[in-house]
Amino acid sequence: MAVTVETLEKLERKMTLTLPVNTIQSEVDTRLKRLARTVKMDGFRPGKVPMNVVAQRYGYSVHYEVMNDKVGEAFAVAANEAKLRVAGQPRISEKEGAPEGELAFDAVFEVYPEVKIADLSGAQVEKVSAEVSDAAIDKTLDILRKQRRTFAQRAADAPAQDGDRATIDFEGKIDGEPFAGGKAEDYQFLIGDGQMLKEFEDAVRGMKTGESKTFPLNFPADYHGKDVAGKQADFLVTVKKIEAAHLPEVNEALAKSLGIADATVEGLRADIKKNLEREVKFRLLARNKNAVMDALVANAELDLPKSSVQAELDRMVEGARADLKQRGIKDADKAPIPEEIFRPQAEKRVRLGLVVAELVRTNELQAKPEQLKAHIEELAASYEKPQDVVRWYLSDNRRMAEVEAVVIENNVTDFVLGKAKVTEKAISFDDLMGQN
Repeated sequence: MAVTVETLEKLERKMTLTLPVNTIQSEVDTRLKRLARTVKMDGFRPGKVPMNVVAQRYGYSVHYEVMNDKVGEAFAVAANEAKLRVAGQPRISEKEGAPEGELAFDAVFEVYPEVKIADLSGAQVEKVSAEVSDAAIDKTLDILRKQRRTFAQRAADAPAQDGDRATIDFEGKIDGEPFAGGKAEDYQFLIGDGQMLKEFEDAVRGMKTGESKTFPLNFPADYHGKDVAGKQADFLVTVKKIEAAHLPEVNEALAKSLGIADATVEGLRADIKKNLEREVKFRLLARNKNAVMDALVANAELDLPKSSVQAELDRMVEGARADLKQRGIKDADKAPIPEEIFRPQAEKRVRLGLVVAELVRTNELQAKPEQLKAHIEELAASYEKPQDVVRWYLSDNRRMAEVEAVVIENNVTDFVLGKAKVTEKAISFDDLMGQN
């Protein structure tokens, strides 16, 4: 087999392959004979169909199949011998003008790029840290209490206030006409909780049981209901019931109801702190990892294989369709999703993947068995039966591959932080958690 390789542009290559016709024909004959032993055709007993009949019926498809297999094998061997790292699938087409007794093919494909990573001692990375404060524990306690609050009906003359649960009827009209979603009966919401638009909450606050009121409400221009966004509506609201919230006390009973082993206030706060510290650790790791990866990409030079970017775009479009389907969108699999909106993200992912792979390869940052074990045990630690979770991970190759990817990213993060100019910055718990 003769092979020539030429560079078309940057990462694109063209390989010309030639194969003897008799190699193809010999394999076609072998497969047709094998097929003749099992094929069933009307008028013939199994295994007794004449070869010329089998060839007439199946010859074209078997010939096509053999051509694909043989050219694919020849390409793989040639690429391996030429030490080419092929990205994606080659586009193979038959070439005219081959010498007699031979078939010629052009295979157009891309190779993975050479990745040049600059000296990381010049890279700048901001590494953040955060502590779990008493205020954070208090805030979490408040959330737990709110989740377990009870409600008691207020007196008829008691005005509605923040924290109360109001039961109302309402009807909205725009230019005197009702609109979709603008009417409800026995609708409950918590005043001051942000469930309703501020103007709506402001109108209900201070009203008493049995009272009715009409008030104007301006829908924001970016309101999710596009039919009413940016318009003014008039709402008639009637308060049917006002209930005051009662939050449980922070005591041993609350700790017990939450299943805390040490059912004391101190035990409850310690358990909350432990859980928050675990969450803080993972969030800090994710944030610092992103900073490292950004610095790594900024210090690398490479060309992107179009085939790799296209494969990532296809994955992202499929993911978007799956998300639409999960949300109950009709005909989600046919939804017109322009792939270009994902291109910047797809290119970033491919670039990062190639840079990380190069750093891992040249610095032996692969995941070690003991690292995988430690990471799985850490993930399992917050569950009631950690060993069951460990077994769940170990029993599935795909889950293990995900764990391996995370451990490799952690190794890369530690490696870069050990080389780069690192600026330490303490941030608040709320900043880290994305709270105001």
